Amino acid sequence: MNRNGESILNNLWQQGRCFLGTDAALLGGAMTWVSNRNLVAAISNSGGFGVIACGSMTPDLLNAEILATKALTSKPFGVNLITIHPDLEKLIEVCAKQNISHVVLAGGLPQASSIKSLKDFGAKVIGFAPALVIARKLQKMGVDALIIEGSEAGGHVGPVSTGVLAQEILPIVKEIPVFVAGGIGRGEAIVTYLRMGASGCQLGTRFVCASESPAHPNFKKSFIRAQARDAVASVQLDLRFPVIPVRALSNGATERFMKVQAELITRYESGELSLKEAQLTIEHFWAGALRKAVIDGDVENGSLMAGQSVGMVTSEQTTSEIIQELVQQASNFIEGGLMEERCSESRV
Repeated sequence: MNRNGESILNNLWQQGRCFLGTDAALLGGAMTWVSNRNLVAAISNSGGFGVIACGSMTPDLLNAEILATKALTSKPFGVNLITIHPDLEKLIEVCAKQNISHVVLAGGLPQASSIKSLKDFGAKVIGFAPALVIARKLQKMGVDALIIEGSEAGGHVGPVSTGVLAQEILPIVKEIPVFVAGGIGRGEAIVTYLRMGASGCQLGTRFVCASESPAHPNFKKSFIRAQARDAVASVQLDLRFPVIPVRALSNGATERFMKVQAELITRYESGELSLKEAQLTIEHFWAGALRKAVIDGDVENGSLMAGQSVGMVTSEQTTSEIIQELVQQASNFIEGGLMEERCSESRV
């Protein structure tokens, strides 16, 4: 590795490294059914910061997952909690019992009481900010860091791209660390956001095909074969029937979802179904679909949640290789810039 580039990179993401307690200021995105003990520990052991995806886990399941992760790594790792989970306070108690150092609150604006409960036992709280106004509100509520995630990301997404969010938030929010996420698959992009003021980056899709990822081989093959344009956000056909935007690879289920929406709209307009019945059917269409794809390997009928950076996933690698590659790309990119500066100076 080029020492000049590596040294400058370390300076660029020093704030993020100190905040996370890691060699590289890279968080693993919390992906349900994927970010389990094996992948989380592998990310942390490789110099990044693994994050357990709690999702719909019960407190007992989360406790077991944390213990299992601790058995695999002595490095720092965090837990991602969904703010609308019915047992959120009990999940926070589990994190307190296990002395979790960092907790990411996702899935909506958290309650001030949840932030306080986490900070009371010493956890650093990280919140998601899809807009500057939310970033400011989370700051006032006491979060210790932010993640800004653009619409290029996989899974549930907002309406604004990563590049726009970065321009909107990074020049303004300087009091706490800000990590950028969404569509990031190479080290050059990481350097760009660091130079804009980010403290580090979060990557999810890039780690799905890691050797340590529990994703089914069929799921991984779908990622390796996919192009960026294949990761599309779910489409809503009618304003009366809301569809939460989810970015995933197009497959048979995606096509059926469109047909189901069209059929339900027709049945509602004919009086065969009430508005509520039609809405519930649409909401339940994807129930269990992510597990079906990730764990069972049913890539035609399951949900293939993926970010647009999926086009940069071209093979299965170890987590260590992925992180080393990202750091190498970042260092080389920095060194390339230094070389250009030197050449420019010599011509003056």
